[in-house]
Amino acid sequence: MIAYLKGKLVHKEPTFVQVEVQGVGYQVSISLNTFSDIKDREDLKLHTYMHVREDAHVLYGFATEAEKQMFLNLISVNGVGPNTALVVLSYLSPAELRAAIVREDAAALQAVKGIGGKTALRLILELKDKLKKDGGEDHTGKPGLVHNTVRYEALTALMTLGIAKPAAEKSIDTILKRMGTTISLEELVKQALKNA
Repeated sequence: MIAYLKGKLVHKEPTFVQVEVQGVGYQVSISLNTFSDIKDREDLKLHTYMHVREDAHVLYGFATEAEKQMFLNLISVNGVGPNTALVVLSYLSPAELRAAIVREDAAALQAVKGIGGKTALRLILELKDKLKKDGGEDHTGKPGLVHNTVRYEALTALMTLGIAKPAAEKSIDTILKRMGTTISLEELVKQALKNA
């Protein structure tokens, strides 16, 4: 799995970029949000997700870890594929999407091309509790997304160390409630290991 690419931006279109990494050119599908974020940067880092199908291996890239996490949340919903998730993230920023799902704003989701009533309700039903738990009800996107990224990285670290997901989540959430969002990732993992 390719977690990220760091290299020189060779070519940019609204739907994809070509990034040269040590002499190898990667074509990466992107959202309009990422397209706006990278502007005319020559050197860039993209958080990536590789989708493997029978007929193709497609690399998806994101300017921020928060956008990548939202993409992964979207494709976890039955009936939402990577291309649909990319379209959603082209219409709505991760913060706007989180707010729409948490508020159960089906109309905002249906404004996205390709998202019908059933899919909008499925997104709300399957992601509302998860997004509330992960990032609180932050609608500006800033503190909640930082908090969400630290929580996600700590959870991944603990699961890699063999801690069961429910125990890891409970431990992390307890510490975050007590310490707030100022705690560092390293300190969060250390304390969560003691409590898990």
